[in-house]
Amino acid sequence: MDKNSFRLGILGIFIVSLFLRFWQLNKFNTLVFDEVYFAKFGNNYLTHTPFFNVHPPLSQYLIGLGIWLSKYIPIAKDNINSLTGSLLSPWNYRWVNALTGSLIPVIVTLLTYQLSYRHRFALLAGVFTAYDGLFLVESRYALSNIYIVIFGLLGQWLLLLALEKQKPWFWLTLSGICFGASVATKWNGLSFLCAVYALWIATWIIKWLQSLDITSQGATITTPLKNITQLNIWQMCSYLGIIPAVVYSLIWIPHLQLDKRYGFIEVHQQILQFHLKLGGNSPSIHPYCAAWYKWPLLTRPMAYYYETTQSIQEVLPVFGPPLPSNAAKIVYDVHAIGNPFLWWFGLAAMIFLMGMLINQIIMPSITRKRLFIPRNLTLDTWIGLFLVINYAANLLPWVKVTRCVFIYHYMCAVIFTFIAIAWFVDQCLLSYQRSIRAVGVTITFIITAAFVFWMPIYLGLPLSPHDYRMRMWFNSWI
Repeated sequence: MDKNSFRLGILGIFIVSLFLRFWQLNKFNTLVFDEVYFAKFGNNYLTHTPFFNVHPPLSQYLIGLGIWLSKYIPIAKDNINSLTGSLLSPWNYRWVNALTGSLIPVIVTLLTYQLSYRHRFALLAGVFTAYDGLFLVESRYALSNIYIVIFGLLGQWLLLLALEKQKPWFWLTLSGICFGASVATKWNGLSFLCAVYALWIATWIIKWLQSLDITSQGATITTPLKNITQLNIWQMCSYLGIIPAVVYSLIWIPHLQLDKRYGFIEVHQQILQFHLKLGGNSPSIHPYCAAWYKWPLLTRPMAYYYETTQSIQEVLPVFGPPLPSNAAKIVYDVHAIGNPFLWWFGLAAMIFLMGMLINQIIMPSITRKRLFIPRNLTLDTWIGLFLVINYAANLLPWVKVTRCVFIYHYMCAVIFTFIAIAWFVDQCLLSYQRSIRAVGVTITFIITAAFVFWMPIYLGLPLSPHDYRMRMWFNSWI
């Protein structure tokens, strides 16, 4: 595949993502799920209304910026409400999220290409990311999680760019800024930066253990990830330590100027106490609480919006209790559920990569009964190392969390399983055996078909009760 075809592929991914996120963006003229916080908070910065925020403020700044810019964009001025404290159309407080969410598949494509220099692998990763339902839902409403992901991915992509430059300081600075922005969205954005430090340490260990191997020659691997050991401890601490910390601190200034009740240290103490007191991880606290081990298998997604009507002509949102099940004829459901087959196949691919790493890095030492790592590690081994460490860094910190958590907390980790299944499919398509190539094509078709099948509950399209139940495969999904 040449560069022009690759660029056209990226453009196609972006256009499809853009259309799905902006289509009927102002359909539900209300505040959906946590828009009751983030959309209001974003508008509070414009109305100079002090408030306490239990998360860092960057995502609310961006939502507020979108509201301010939308006043100069003559689009979607018909449906308005005052739920944010000002007369606004839902489009006003959602469009920046929609645009940001449309860029995530593009960033995944660029990151994957920079890691591997494989065009088809990178495009598959972008397509599969565009096919996910949870990312689509989160992008269509004024919520914050997509900002954690996009800034974290941007930080890693810029880092990989820096590792192939002779004078990397500019790209490292940008990378540090993005990592700081990810943490300034929510604290769990720190996991993207922790993954970089883990990769740096792991690569140094691999390099040392490879020096103990006297039986094989070093392989010529084309991936900037191997160059991460060129960064010394000073560069790591300054570009990927001090810069993110400074950026994080500076981002707080506008909020602290608005709400003067707490200083910088005290506001963090208040936030920490809020999360510690939020309650246990059980349905008694919130019906959609889902512990970390429920996320990978997608056993407990959640409804962001649910309404029933007797006719498709009824104006939404319909306020009041839902109709009895035997009276409802139309169901509107916005379900924060990933593409089931994409998540399940992605998890299987991630487990496969873990096994591959064990086989290629650990097993040789066990077999020969001496400590070393072969010098001839393949590019696929380095890709696997990058994906597995990132996945673990974004999932394992949640193991010790006892407060109520939700499926959307898995977004930072699950996106690396999308790249993992793209790698697996690409390996299948590279095979000389027709049956193995057919496996790759079949997986791609199933993921695509699943996205189309569940699209009505991603976009909140009207469904009959029968069609709605047909998409709720398990009672735990409701």
